[in-house]
Amino acid sequence: MAETVLIVEDDQDIVELLSLYLTGSGYDVVTAGNGEDALEQLRQHPADIALVDIMMPRMNGYDFIKALRATDNIPVIIISARTQAADKIVGLDAGADGFIAKPFNPLEVTAQIRALLRRRATDVADALAAAGRTAPTADEARATAPSEGEASLPGPDASGPSDRAAAESTPAPSTPSQDGAHVLRVGDLAFDTERLELFKGGTPIPLTAAELKIMATFMAAPGRVFSKAQLYACINGESFAGSEASVMVHVSNIRAKLEDDPLRPAYIKTIRGMGYKIDG
Repeated sequence: MAETVLIVEDDQDIVELLSLYLTGSGYDVVTAGNGEDALEQLRQHPADIALVDIMMPRMNGYDFIKALRATDNIPVIIISARTQAADKIVGLDAGADGFIAKPFNPLEVTAQIRALLRRRATDVADALAAAGRTAPTADEARATAPSEGEASLPGPDASGPSDRAAAESTPAPSTPSQDGAHVLRVGDLAFDTERLELFKGGTPIPLTAAELKIMATFMAAPGRVFSKAQLYACINGESFAGSEASVMVHVSNIRAKLEDDPLRPAYIKTIRGMGYKIDG
């Protein structure tokens, strides 16, 4: 089934160009001319990834990404003519996963989309395998899919029209799957490896793609201490000088969303001189 790309852009020429290449590459495309319309589109047409301009009327790209991250963790690529380092930093800090400067090569855009969707589909499985756990196979996932009439939520690798119609007509579930094979639990935290969602006491916790990878790594091996280099590698596949600072920012952001008192964390503990671990 085709994956859906949401284009949030007020320049119709760019929308038409991207739509042409994306549909030619087998993607479904939905569009919006500003952040407010994009949020409404997502309520009606769930997407797998979003391409977002920065300068738009009514709600700009930064504000859209922040609003999106409160409820959704789909990958986001900013496409903008604002290419100063500060613009990129603000966008990435707001929750974007990539940045492409205008003018752009449409083939580069489609390549980045493929890479992000591929990485999103395999991140959790890789994290679980690294910790000695295995993710469910595609056949197992299909065997445990909701029956007709039950709530259905689009997964990271497929969401057809019939699936979306069911999701629109049925309230989205607010708790993780009851199938224990697909849920990692630490205390009152539950990580649904099928839907790539984290719950605390049954309440969903919105996380960015990088934060989801870190939490999947932690929850696959509770009590195990991970170095900052190991955590960075689980996000990007390799570490480099200065990557520790990036991990510290991600952990701080996770704590701000997860902990009752981020200064006295009950879940993600710092092990001085070694790294981090998760406790229940």
